[in-house]
Amino acid sequence: MSTITRSIPNAQDIHLLYETVRIAAQAKRKGNHPFGALLADKDGNILLEQENSYEEGGSAMHAETLLLFKAGKLYDPAFLSTCTLYTNAEPCVMCTGAMYWTNVRRLVFGITEAKLLELTGADEQNPTFDLPSHEVLAHGQKDIEVVGPTDDKDLEQAIIADHLSFWVH
Repeated sequence: MSTITRSIPNAQDIHLLYETVRIAAQAKRKGNHPFGALLADKDGNILLEQENSYEEGGSAMHAETLLLFKAGKLYDPAFLSTCTLYTNAEPCVMCTGAMYWTNVRRLVFGITEAKLLELTGADEQNPTFDLPSHEVLAHGQKDIEVVGPTDDKDLEQAIIADHLSFWVH
C-alpha cells in the first residue's frame, strides 16, 4: 500500500495556488467551470497550465486530467515523480487517478472536495464525489504527498468566490 504524507501548503505552494485561481477565473470567463490546474517542477517553475474545458467536451474535461494527459506525453515518469500538481479544488477520483498513473507524486489543492460539494450543491453539471484524494491514493502502491486544503483565508475566499458566482443551487 501507499504511504500518503499530508500537510498544509507552504509559501511557494500558496503562490502557485493563486495561479490556479487565475486559471480558473479565465475558464469561468470563457463559460467553463471555474477550475484551474498547473504542473510545476521541483523548483516551483510552472511547466503546464490547464483550465477546465466543459464546453469543449463535457463533464470529463477536468483541468487536472487534461493537464496530466499532456504531461504524460511531454515528460517521462521519472521526471514527473519530482513534479507537483496544483489545483484550486481537490481533484476528483478521475483526476486523482490520472495523477497516480502519470506518476506525479505531490498534490497541492486549495479547497476540499467536500467544500466544493457545498458550493456546487445539486448542480447536475458537477455531480461531486465524496471521496478525498488521499483516500483514493492510499489504495495505490506509490508514496505520495498530499498538501491541502489551504489555511490561507484570502486564498480560500478567492477560490470560493469563483464557485459561488457560477453554480446554480
